Amino acid sequence: MKKKSMKFGIDIGHNSPPDTGARGIKFEDQLTSDLGNRIIIKLRDLNHQVIECKPQKSRSITDSLQTRCNIANANKVDLYVSIHFNAFNSLANGTEVFAISSTGRQFGQTVLDEITKLGFFRRGLKNGSHLYVLKKTIMPALLVECCFCDARKDMRIYDPEAMANAIVKGLTGKLPGENEPVIYIPDEEDNPNKNVLRLQRALNRMKFTGQDGKLLVEDGIIDTQTKIAVENFQKVTAIQQTGIVTNITWAAINQILSKRILRRNHAGGVAVRYVQYRLGADNDGIYGPQTEELVKGFQQQNSLAVDGIVGSITWTQLIG
Repeated sequence: MKKKSMKFGIDIGHNSPPDTGARGIKFEDQLTSDLGNRIIIKLRDLNHQVIECKPQKSRSITDSLQTRCNIANANKVDLYVSIHFNAFNSLANGTEVFAISSTGRQFGQTVLDEITKLGFFRRGLKNGSHLYVLKKTIMPALLVECCFCDARKDMRIYDPEAMANAIVKGLTGKLPGENEPVIYIPDEEDNPNKNVLRLQRALNRMKFTGQDGKLLVEDGIIDTQTKIAVENFQKVTAIQQTGIVTNITWAAINQILSKRILRRNHAGGVAVRYVQYRLGADNDGIYGPQTEELVKGFQQQNSLAVDGIVGSITWTQLIG
């Protein structure tokens, strides 16, 4: 069933306003973008060709769906894979895969098998004849509902690296570096490491300095310069300025380091405040027109795609 080398059409679900995803404990748009990019990198590492099927912009949800299908059809991909996350009532949980063709169902079955090995409830392989992207693509296709972004049970066990490995293994039968130990990378938003050395390294990454304007000495010791850098961080992120690193401060640090996708009128909070601080926008935590224009200017200055969206590549320019 699996060719030695294939051309995959990977559709990172939603992420093209007004086509936006579900909201729960985490946002579907952020989850699919992170996961989809991991899948693309892994498939390319296995020497497969990958066509990214997400539109740059959309006039409507129908336009978004049609564009995804058009990209896959025009590039004559061997298999179209649409990545999604479910949401319902915070109680429903598990993984389900939709397909129509026999080949799509074969791939869908192996993907489902690999994901459920991670501990997710098996909701099954289902008929996707009602789904636009499965009806309008001309090649075998599947749509993966990885798990429920509003279910605590699923979000507790969800790991983007493990999920990406499961999907790639289901699609290809192998992983990059198959004979090497697989290292699962934890989601920074849930990183439990709260030691001083990590704090100093995080503040240096985010360009928060002490009173002397220099990067902190990464020695694991809370000194005056480290406390001042913490106060500066707390001021930017609208946390009470104490210089003491509480759970609230750590949560803000981890949220920024997790590099969630930010775009106009779609996300807010400390990550937006941080971007505004770095780019010189009004620090109000609202991703409005001014912030978007400054992001575009930053992207242009750094030879990035100018889309006003703070995605993984823009984050890398900001904090590595």
